[in-house]
Amino acid sequence: MIKRFSDFFPLWALLFSALALWFPGFFAAGAPAIIPLLGVVMFCMGVTLGPEDFKRVAKMPGVVALGLTLQYGAMPFFGWLIARAMNFPPDVATGIIIVGSCPGGTASNVVTYLAKGNLALSITLTLCSTLLAVALTPSLIWVYAGAWIDVPVAAMTWSVFKIVLIPVTLGVAVNTIWRKQVTKALSLFPAVSVAAIVMIIAIIVGLNAGSIGKSGGAVALAVIIHNMLGLAAGYWLSWAIAPMALAPSGALAPSGALAPSGALAPDTATRRTLAIEVGMQNSGLGVALALKYFGAAAALPGAVFSIWHNLGGAFLASYWSRKG
Repeated sequence: MIKRFSDFFPLWALLFSALALWFPGFFAAGAPAIIPLLGVVMFCMGVTLGPEDFKRVAKMPGVVALGLTLQYGAMPFFGWLIARAMNFPPDVATGIIIVGSCPGGTASNVVTYLAKGNLALSITLTLCSTLLAVALTPSLIWVYAGAWIDVPVAAMTWSVFKIVLIPVTLGVAVNTIWRKQVTKALSLFPAVSVAAIVMIIAIIVGLNAGSIGKSGGAVALAVIIHNMLGLAAGYWLSWAIAPMALAPSGALAPSGALAPSGALAPDTATRRTLAIEVGMQNSGLGVALALKYFGAAAALPGAVFSIWHNLGGAFLASYWSRKG
């Protein structure tokens, strides 16, 4: 019964998104719950990990470097290319470039977890890309949009520690100390995560309901293309360099009951993780930067991206989870 609830994740996401569009005020009022809900999800993910998962990732610097290179090399370029090809006005074009220049977001960790990717690798990439954002995000916006901005690195870093690292570390500690008890309840954690993520998506949709009405088909199409290009780049480019960058079989196998050792070839788990990390941006940061420096029109692509990558991520995670 619990597993069937998790299997219908995309359906719950669509249903509650529709409700949020119908009653935006009700769901938008839940905005203060987003961070606590993310904390619950991250704790549930941490419970499925052990220190050994992070030790394996530490032995794979080539994979981490590849993910960061794609994150900051491909996504800003794709944003610039789409803005040029679709001939957007300068403010909207700048907004698309800003989203592409942002680090990975915490949503990527959630989707990686549900998609049976390598969660330890995903968390490592999110943290590293956030730390690099202080220099790379403003530099890339300057290169592609011709404008220099200041990135609130201290606030971003604390956010990642508070939302990701602290609850994940607590989860890892619980798993390490009470492994036998945790093993008996492992099937419960994905269901709790799905329920929390569905509520987060509904709140985000409620908060951005007005933007959806104003976005028009062109901005929505640009956002979808941008996201899918990032997913494809992360997945297929990592496949192309697999013989050089990936470790021997088993080195990056996902952990625990979500994906028993050997259930996925290591290159498959890594490719899924890189695809998600590259394709899913910290769109909340993009919206904040756009509003602060360029105005509401520039913030529109980030708002639409935040909705799309959560819904699209739900479907992708469900598909990959069923595929095994």
